[in-house]
Amino acid sequence: MPNDRKARTITPDEAAALVQPGHWVDYGGALTQPDLFDQALARRKDELRDVKIRTCVTMKPRAVVECDPSGEHFLWFNWHFSAYDRAKNIDGRCNYIPMNFGEAPDYYRRFIDPVDVVCIKTCPMDEHGWFNVGPTAAYLKAVTERARVVIVETSRAVPYAFGEQVALHVSEVDYVITGDDAPLPQLPNPPVTEIDRQVAERIIPEIEDGACVQIGIGGMPNAVCAVLRDSGLKNLGIHTEMFVDGMVDLIESGVVDGSRKNINRGHAVYTFAGGSQRMYSFLDRNAATQCFPVDYTNDPAIIARNDRVVAINNTTQIDLQGQAASESDGHRHLTGTGGQLQFVRGAYASRGGKAFICLASTYERKGQRKSRIVLSLTQGNVVTTPRTDTMYVVTEYGLVNLKGKSLAERATALISIAHPDFREELERDARLVGLVPRRWG
Repeated sequence: MPNDRKARTITPDEAAALVQPGHWVDYGGALTQPDLFDQALARRKDELRDVKIRTCVTMKPRAVVECDPSGEHFLWFNWHFSAYDRAKNIDGRCNYIPMNFGEAPDYYRRFIDPVDVVCIKTCPMDEHGWFNVGPTAAYLKAVTERARVVIVETSRAVPYAFGEQVALHVSEVDYVITGDDAPLPQLPNPPVTEIDRQVAERIIPEIEDGACVQIGIGGMPNAVCAVLRDSGLKNLGIHTEMFVDGMVDLIESGVVDGSRKNINRGHAVYTFAGGSQRMYSFLDRNAATQCFPVDYTNDPAIIARNDRVVAINNTTQIDLQGQAASESDGHRHLTGTGGQLQFVRGAYASRGGKAFICLASTYERKGQRKSRIVLSLTQGNVVTTPRTDTMYVVTEYGLVNLKGKSLAERATALISIAHPDFREELERDARLVGLVPRRWG
């Protein structure tokens, strides 16, 4: 191991004093975001200006954001919005950085200037001199490689993860803050609706024994986990971006054992986790689960090495050509590209693989019901999965495969799974613009 650094234990205020005006600071993401350092940095607000903080999926309010409503002192940059980040974006306090999540380590190594200070939450150092980062490998190794100053804030609440690039050696760390061991933030699971369950039940017949699944976050993916658990399927594997609560049930029930995976056989592979304390306890020192860097989990070429990969992801709007807008509502940013496109492509390249884009057919806004399947995307909406990549699209009204279909066939197929109240209007509009020829059908 390198020997040019020797970690020294310091207080949170001493650590925060290392930050200077104009610095770039990195908090890692999700469960690795520091608490005591964050609070100490906020206490220095009046001494600092233009401190730029980069992070991802904020799971609890952050002191540097809350103490600075104007954003004159701390600027908040984010790779993927949580509900908290989204709210702060509306307030003008959080700025999104577009990215396929699997490319994050490469961004730091190739395109981002060195980070002045990085502070991340880890397990306390073990007897061999390692600080385990817990279930959030993601891009942390690349960040610490590029940082001028590396600080860890230790916490006994962080689950100890097995995998690759899940630990920093003491020789790679400059300073250590002894944390307060407070419970980690939990991510509540959205309730499963009847529509979620109907969508899940349409997907299950398409999944085979021995398939390797990637499941996103939200009510529909939770419903998929619940239906999978009772489906009678066996020997499933997991290779995913985010480990979610429903996966605990799949492993404990025996539906998932990873025995037919081609790579990482017997292990559920993920790059970060967020959910309940039950799930954190499940991941702690559990060799059946393996946390890998995101440029491994989300690389389409790696994903495709397993057979029968099934990628299940949400979208918020899809047009009649098959463009899926999954991260914005017009010019209002909602979440992020994340790994959706990379898993869609990886599943397609997998032998026998399938990629599903799921959505409820309608949504309510200001008391008015609107269709999520539309002629044209809302102005300003961001395309997450291009029409050339979209494979299966699923609503509570059906499942269609767009691969190999002409524009007219795509439009007709998507109209068939729209809410019945909107089908006539969609068909008329599709014919008016020539998407469906007048002599068609």
